[in-house]
Amino acid sequence: METVIIGCGNLLRGDDAVGPILIRRLWELGPPPGVRLVDGGTAGMDVAFQMRGAARVIIVDASRTGAAPGSLYQVPGATLEQIPPPQGMNLHAFRWDHALAFARWLLKEEYPREVTVYLIEGECFDLGAPLSQTVAVSMESLVQHLLTELSAPLPWGRR
Repeated sequence: METVIIGCGNLLRGDDAVGPILIRRLWELGPPPGVRLVDGGTAGMDVAFQMRGAARVIIVDASRTGAAPGSLYQVPGATLEQIPPPQGMNLHAFRWDHALAFARWLLKEEYPREVTVYLIEGECFDLGAPLSQTVAVSMESLVQHLLTELSAPLPWGRR
């Protein structure tokens, strides 16, 4: 597979579920050829292994920065992969951002050429809450953007 999209988050905590819900939406619409969809859930360590051998990885998750709910951020993975893995951290606290640094070290030449992270600012992270309308609208916009982007050829000439 050339492109892997990984949706991270907890399905039981409102807007934190946006990553896995986006993956389900892409699955419903049918991903373009050469795209593999991964529900990364809350298993940060698994994210590193899902990246192996992919040319491009896209990670989607919720954020909690205090910005307006539904705000969408695009962050180059290179700015996040330099975070050193925390010392003494247990696997329950190992997140996808830690996984980027870990994967860079672990996968070496099998690390993806391009990693992009999309973060959608959440509104409600309460246990049992549904995805808020504001976040759902931003997610749908991102779904359409990704489908358009993934239908175009990669900059290095391969799909």
